[in-house]
Amino acid sequence: MNRIDTTFAKLKQEQKTAFIGFLTAGDPDMDTCMECVRELEKNGCDIIEIGIPFSDPIAEGPVIQEASLRALKNNITTTDVMHMVSKIREFSQIPLVFLLYYNQIFKYGAERFLKESEQAGIDALIIPDLPMEHRDEIKPLADACHIQLISLVTPISNKRKKQIAQESEGFLYCVTSLGVTGERSVFQADLKAFLHELSTYSNTPKALGFGISTPEQITEMKDYADGVIVGSAIVRQIGRLANKEITREELGRFVKTLAEAAHA
Repeated sequence: MNRIDTTFAKLKQEQKTAFIGFLTAGDPDMDTCMECVRELEKNGCDIIEIGIPFSDPIAEGPVIQEASLRALKNNITTTDVMHMVSKIREFSQIPLVFLLYYNQIFKYGAERFLKESEQAGIDALIIPDLPMEHRDEIKPLADACHIQLISLVTPISNKRKKQIAQESEGFLYCVTSLGVTGERSVFQADLKAFLHELSTYSNTPKALGFGISTPEQITEMKDYADGVIVGSAIVRQIGRLANKEITREELGRFVKTLAEAAHA
């Protein structure tokens, strides 16, 4: 089992829901980003997703797009991100997941990207624009490097839901709402029924993401999900940190309120 499997197994034994946080690599700069990783882990994150900055992040809302722009202004490259992850591994063994787009892997070279990700200490990849039909192009390389491919599934995936769930590993990223990422106050789908259906197809842990931003929302969802994912709400606070509106400690306290809701 890799770090993700071990983490979910431990939390299941403790009857806790995993809290998964997201940040953008190099936002607002490499040193601050690494300190933010420390804050996330110290304040209750069980798994951290690291977005590799990209000029056209089609699945992301304005908050995460702005974070990518902040990082890209510093000329952050994929190689820089690999180095950052290697440094994180000097002080942390928390499960780390890259979130990026297929074109980024293609430009870097898929085999090189997977090998360097393994060497840096990455446990899994989330590739929002990777169709199921092209998954087999990456899967053998990922398997060879002991890196899991996290699948995304939506309430309207229809007949594909079963296939996506059955081929899933690590955790199944269950999209709570249509559109791009970003904080929301209302979730239209019957998420409990959605996760129940997926559970009939696969035992892979199910994590809800897209739009979750408050402890109240986490409390509402955690009893029928194995994990909850918060991205934009954390990235918004990192943007405030970049503007010196809050301190690193205040970022940590914000994350702690979310993690405590998941673990309660």
